[in-house]
Amino acid sequence: MEINYSTKTDTLYIRLDELKQDVINKRVTDDVVLDVGAGERIVGIEIADASLHLNLKSILPVEFKLAASVNA
Repeated sequence: MEINYSTKTDTLYIRLDELKQDVINKRVTDDVVLDVGAGERIVGIEIADASLHLNLKSILPVEFKLAASVNA
């Protein structure tokens, strides 16, 4: 997964799949577009005017934790 934010355009893009593939853009709202790849899988999410929709200071820089496997 990769997350990019452009201060110039105020756009946040979350890339969920690293495979190169053709995608179809599906507009969810005026400011949210899903990139959908093979098998109707969501490949990416673009959020325009991100600072209006998200508290960027609370999510950037991104920190993550891996959940323990239930079967571990």
